[in-house]
Amino acid sequence: MFESLSDRLGSIFGSLTGRGALSEKDVSAALREVRRALIEADVSLEVVRGFVERVREKAVGVDVLKSVKPGQMVVKIVHDELVETLGSDAETIDLNAPAPVVIMMVGLQGSGKTTTSAKIAKRLTDRDKKKVLMASLDTRRPAAQEQLRQLGEQTEVATLPVIEGQEPVAIAARAIQAGKLGGHDVVILDTAGRTHIDEPLMVEMADIRKAAGPHEILLVADSLTGQDAVNLARNFDERVGITGLVLTRMDGDGRGGAALSMRAATGKPVKLVGTGEKMDALEEFHPKRIADRILGMGDIVSLVEKAAETIDQEKAAAMAKKMASGKFDLNDLADQLKQMQKMGGMGGLMGMMPGMGKMKDQMAAAGMDDKMFGRQLAIISSMTPKERAQPDLLKHSRKKRIAAGSGTNAAEINKLLKMHRQMADMMKSMKGKKGGGMMGKLMGGMAGKMGLPGGMPGGMPDPSQMSEKDLKTLQKQAEQLGLGAPGVPGGGLPGLGGPKLPGLGGPSLPGLPKGPKK
Repeated sequence: MFESLSDRLGSIFGSLTGRGALSEKDVSAALREVRRALIEADVSLEVVRGFVERVREKAVGVDVLKSVKPGQMVVKIVHDELVETLGSDAETIDLNAPAPVVIMMVGLQGSGKTTTSAKIAKRLTDRDKKKVLMASLDTRRPAAQEQLRQLGEQTEVATLPVIEGQEPVAIAARAIQAGKLGGHDVVILDTAGRTHIDEPLMVEMADIRKAAGPHEILLVADSLTGQDAVNLARNFDERVGITGLVLTRMDGDGRGGAALSMRAATGKPVKLVGTGEKMDALEEFHPKRIADRILGMGDIVSLVEKAAETIDQEKAAAMAKKMASGKFDLNDLADQLKQMQKMGGMGGLMGMMPGMGKMKDQMAAAGMDDKMFGRQLAIISSMTPKERAQPDLLKHSRKKRIAAGSGTNAAEINKLLKMHRQMADMMKSMKGKKGGGMMGKLMGGMAGKMGLPGGMPGGMPDPSQMSEKDLKTLQKQAEQLGLGAPGVPGGGLPGLGGPKLPGLGGPSLPGLPKGPKK
């Protein structure tokens, strides 16, 4: 979502940080580019003006000009202002109210309200162990109520039975009554939308609010909204009174301007972001982490949290025991590739690793993308169980059969086998030793002799057991280490040749030039 903005700001600050001292002219020139980059990212013009002026006031001063590295100081000021604009602290849905807690979903038609309602319901059910009831108040859009019912079945969340001809306000009252009688903790009201803001829509929203008395009113907005985001957010806030924002399609190719504009215009926090079409593709919005990603500083804490969520600890322990004996076959390699896919693929991982944003083009040129994982898994799937367990059996005739079965060629099969050999050799060399590479540490590969204290890779603490203060401390430690994460030795992806990935153990990526010296 923020890639284009990140690229532009990265090039601007790259020229600044290389200088020994900055003049007011240098700062003004840089801020001109920052202003242009934000406007190109579809940030509202009034938000851009305020942002740039606040940065200018802080950046053009005696302290900055006399600092040892003034260019880096300007980057820090922009970073801090970006965090301030996005919202200083992460805020999630507030459930501190008498049951049932009523959550009202509002927004324009097509923004993803119904799907987001189901995602929130699933999240509250799975993570917070709440009993949730969903009700569709959209009597205008054909099959809207049926859509929510089907999503309820898919997520195993109860939905309010539909009564034909009932008006939205009456449905809301019935939903709250059903929530009380059924012992539900949360009732989610999925309201109707329009293709644009009009008076009948606002009157209906106001009536529903008056009847339901919702504890949370969440505005669901498409991240691709662009310049109109401010008008949309202000209208709903003034007429209905929203308590937070949920941005959908954050995994799209939009420029991220809506997130900055809507937060700045309403002062209401972005509480959640939709990152995909699947029902579990919903994440909390952490302003500081997003600012870090925009400025290419990485997001180690989110990376650790994602690892904790996706790694199957029992499976990881079994694989670690096998690896500790020096064994590593193609079945194991396939498991590691699947783990990387679960964690967001190569693009998702690179976006969270400090300093790796600038390598996207090089990686694409070297064929390093998520499709590569799919091809490699297809190759392994086309092998017999015996071939996966004993890769040495793969001679020309077998490779020809596998290439035909997987839609690849002999060169790609050879590349995969070479990668496997490198990883297998690494496992043998580390047999009986402590430590390990990224695949082992990050994907749950190493335990016991390979060292998995506390149930988290690389000795990192389990984020699910950490307080917000602890997470902030972890992030601060990562920054102080200058790219890495606590307890993780420097290095890259095992068996993949090329420059090493900062802050993560093992050899590096194939076909890429070596990274800059520290």
